[in-house]
Amino acid sequence: MEPMMIEMEGLVKKFPHTNAAKEKTWKTAVAGISLSVRHGEVFGLLGPNGAGKTTIIRMLTMQTQPTSGGIRIGGADIRRDPRVVKERIGVVPQHVNFDQELTCWENMELHARLHHMGDAERTVRIEELLTEMELTEVRNDNVRRLSGGMKRRLLIARALIHRPQVLFLDEPTVALDPQIRRHIWDLVREIARGGVTVLLTTHYIEEAEALCDRVSIINKGVLVDVQTPRTFCENLGACAVEWDEEGSRSYRFFHTREEARAYARMLEEQMQRVLLRPTNLEDVFIELTGRKEGL
Repeated sequence: MEPMMIEMEGLVKKFPHTNAAKEKTWKTAVAGISLSVRHGEVFGLLGPNGAGKTTIIRMLTMQTQPTSGGIRIGGADIRRDPRVVKERIGVVPQHVNFDQELTCWENMELHARLHHMGDAERTVRIEELLTEMELTEVRNDNVRRLSGGMKRRLLIARALIHRPQVLFLDEPTVALDPQIRRHIWDLVREIARGGVTVLLTTHYIEEAEALCDRVSIINKGVLVDVQTPRTFCENLGACAVEWDEEGSRSYRFFHTREEARAYARMLEEQMQRVLLRPTNLEDVFIELTGRKEGL
């Protein structure tokens, strides 16, 4: 059986909450989610804002405790073996959190020391990662002088310093331009090919479609479905027909191109402007959640 690197069983997270009537109650952010991520897999968490993605990441990375349910990383339970779990994971946060007064090398060295790496190993590993991330020319530059793309690459390098088995990426390409985003995609693919399990959250549907072996869609703290991007699209219908109708964009999905063409011709006879195209993961996302990502 294929080994599981991340296992969530009945994961629940509730927060204290004051409702509109000023009553003290509990708000459920994650409602009994069970998921498993395989060794070497790139796995995506997708969901609208407030769906529970960040809360799940925070529980998996031990930044907050689950209300109930269990989590295992590489077979180690986060409650019983927290130190083992911390050794096995690397975390790339959504927001840049370097010491801005230190250089790239100094930030890397600080993190390596926190992982109790010896002098010789530390130097070799930092050199190796800065080379892989194409940051050797700025190794002695203050972090505040780096571009957004460089900071993202340095965040990834820092998370990999101790050779983790699992890498968590929370919105890894947020606010980056398309060229730099695709460079980060190449780095993620290379990391996964090296045997590291990657779990990412993203607001960019095309990012999940390009990178992920499987994707989970979460809505209002509940797991809606888990499939490969291709299977999600095929289940909805391989071909999409879209057109303007009464001031909004309408869509219909078909399992064969012939059916889609026939429907498109009918619309064109009604003087509609029609687009016939392959179904994508954003279509699936909207159908399953009723909302565009990020809304």
